Amino acid sequence: MITRITRAAMALALLAVGAVLTGCETAPATGRSFFTGGMSAKDEIALGAKEHDKIVPQFGGAYQEPTLNAYVRSVGGLLAKTSESPDLKFTFTILDTPMVNAFALPGGYVYVTRGLLALSSDEAELAGVLAHEIGHVTARHSAERYGQATAAKIAQIGLGILFGGAASDAVGAVGGLALKSFSREQEHEADLLGIRYLARAGYDPQAMATFLEHLLADSRLEAEMAGQAGKADEFNIMQTHPRTADRVAAAMREAGVKTVKNPMRPRDIYLNKIDGMLYGDNPEQGIVRGRRFLHGKLKFSFDVPAEFQLANGRRAVVARGPGGAAIIFDRGKADGNIAMPAYLTQIWAKGVALRDVEAIAVNGMAAATGRIGLDTKKGPRDVRLVAFRYDAKTIYRMLFVTRPDAGAALAEGLRKTTYSFRKLSEREAAAIKPLRLRVRKVRSGETLPSIAARSPFESHAVQRLRVLNGLSPDGKLRPGQKIKTVAE
Repeated sequence: MITRITRAAMALALLAVGAVLTGCETAPATGRSFFTGGMSAKDEIALGAKEHDKIVPQFGGAYQEPTLNAYVRSVGGLLAKTSESPDLKFTFTILDTPMVNAFALPGGYVYVTRGLLALSSDEAELAGVLAHEIGHVTARHSAERYGQATAAKIAQIGLGILFGGAASDAVGAVGGLALKSFSREQEHEADLLGIRYLARAGYDPQAMATFLEHLLADSRLEAEMAGQAGKADEFNIMQTHPRTADRVAAAMREAGVKTVKNPMRPRDIYLNKIDGMLYGDNPEQGIVRGRRFLHGKLKFSFDVPAEFQLANGRRAVVARGPGGAAIIFDRGKADGNIAMPAYLTQIWAKGVALRDVEAIAVNGMAAATGRIGLDTKKGPRDVRLVAFRYDAKTIYRMLFVTRPDAGAALAEGLRKTTYSFRKLSEREAAAIKPLRLRVRKVRSGETLPSIAARSPFESHAVQRLRVLNGLSPDGKLRPGQKIKTVAE
């Protein structure tokens, strides 16, 4: 027999879950109805504008090159006008990062990175990326995702009333997991819409698939260079965009796009627009040159062992080595003139039982080191901490992580990394030049290896230029052919 209290709880639960049945809207691009959680199209625009100011700094800021920005806006604007929301004011932004990425925020905010621009072979491939992101906006996938989150919370309330906290926590966890990125179905829908917009604008829809082939080649090379061959999906936007060239081809068939009369694949104009674009790291955030990291603005440099692969992140510089070894470099908050051993034990590793703590001197700077053994999900690890006092206001830090059975083999190289940290003179700092993308014609007798030999890459030079130009492993260069190269 149901008691009065249980009936009341049941009524509240049904009322909560019943709210999911209201607040549905139809996306004009797809004709599909979904629960929005009350988020209107106007709300999406306001949310996109608010998040735009937060997102841009996280990716190195906007790339400040007026001509290239105007070009990307013109391509995106053409595609947006062919969509079901031609009056929506889209904002297209180039992010100043070498990372290959693209995404969209609700309300018409679309982003591509200069790393993606460097990888694209022509205007149609760029258009394919932009069209896909416009599809996410016109399908109102963000509003749908918000509605799913709201529905999960409402269901959480209802089940919590009926069954208590355990069920409530379970629903919350499932909801969070499902909403990490767009679903495969939403990505497929964005492909269908993107293909539609490409065809309407006169571009070759096949460009969407060819870009994904280039992306796969790039991610495989990145994984190989990081010593993690076979984990290509972890090195590109497929983590959040689960798509392949085969899926795009299937979407083309489903979209009914067979041919476009005189399809556009503008290559020369595209290469002219990206010629001279910054390539790799922006010197404002420091740059990687082979095994060396240099920061002209902050005036320091250090080297990592030959078998380590350097990567410059927004919060830290990370070098990954054999057997899961890693070097993590960042900046710590200085605390007056505290002695460096005390900085280790009282500030950076406060509450941690460091062993073998000692003061050292590195190229005229006071420093300190200590170590600890940790149990991690990947097994036991030895961790060594090193802190350098650069000046009265600045402390830099290195964290060395190795497996216990590999520490001895790597010890000498890591010790050299510690003592390679040094200040740069004004002249040295001023001499640091960024890399730039250079487009030129192949001269008679030149081959990819001969061109790669003059590149600034210390490793995988031929493979990098091959991927950068979308060439197959057996692809041959011909005199007069325009190719992308990299130089200071």
